[in-house]
Amino acid sequence: MASQAEIEHPKKAFGWAARDPSGLLSPFNFSRSETGEKDVAFKVLYCGICHSDLHMVKNEWGFSTYPLVPGHELVGVVIEVGSKVEKFKVGDKVGVGCLVDSCRTCQNCSENLENYCPQYTLTYGAKHRDGTITYGGYSDSMVAEEHFVIRIPDGLALDAAAPLLCAGITVYSPQIFCTRQAWSTCHMAVKFAKAFGAKVTVISTSPNKKKEAIQHLGADSFLISRDQDQMQAAMGTLDGVETLTSAPNRSSIRSPIIVFAGILLHFIEYFSIWMKETQEMIDFAAEHYVKPDIEVIPVDYVNTAMEHLL
Repeated sequence: MASQAEIEHPKKAFGWAARDPSGLLSPFNFSRSETGEKDVAFKVLYCGICHSDLHMVKNEWGFSTYPLVPGHELVGVVIEVGSKVEKFKVGDKVGVGCLVDSCRTCQNCSENLENYCPQYTLTYGAKHRDGTITYGGYSDSMVAEEHFVIRIPDGLALDAAAPLLCAGITVYSPQIFCTRQAWSTCHMAVKFAKAFGAKVTVISTSPNKKKEAIQHLGADSFLISRDQDQMQAAMGTLDGVETLTSAPNRSSIRSPIIVFAGILLHFIEYFSIWMKETQEMIDFAAEHYVKPDIEVIPVDYVNTAMEHLL
């Protein structure tokens, strides 16, 4: 845990920040950098709440810096662009996800894999190149380099677009990965899989999720992982990509119900957020009407909303 005095930037901003590991968020006046020649400045209208925000405000991962303004699922409307910005104009609907910078020179960056850059910069709780701290989307404004700004299509509502910038891209990428995520992430995996035309089986430890999985999300079938008869009957019937959430241990992915097609599954700690595919995911969601189930709350109730994640 660290504390850092803010260095003043030209643009005044307002947000909600945690000052210590209690995690309590309170009003916070700070500053954003001036809009650079390749930067996009936008008014933040919505910001999703991710469970990682809760970990960060409470310093549960051990590297939080205070004051901390969380939020990496932010969307809004462009209010200013730099002189060399090519993709955006004032009035465009845009968003920013988990990253706001990378070195842009390494092999990974050259292949549009910014998430693997050894010098990537997180949207909040990290440091800009000038050494100042990054502040996230629980705020009224954002300034980011255009490469890390996502265009939100007209067919996708801004409030629905916000969670897609983390939960959506996490489950969109057609690769095998394992995460300890909440049901909120899993429900997006089902929606994207159905939009891809896949036959979807939801596997859960809880029978209480069956009705939602089948009737609301559109899953084709539902298995209770603790029911050995169900699991035995399903043995060898599943193939393709499987996303496991809340897996108790790494051995959970070595299931006899999976058909192996020449690929051995391994446990992967997968940070799946790179810009090119995030834009592709947002465009796909708009085209196929894929949107998360959300509850919109006023920012004044942000602490109550955070408590709901516990």
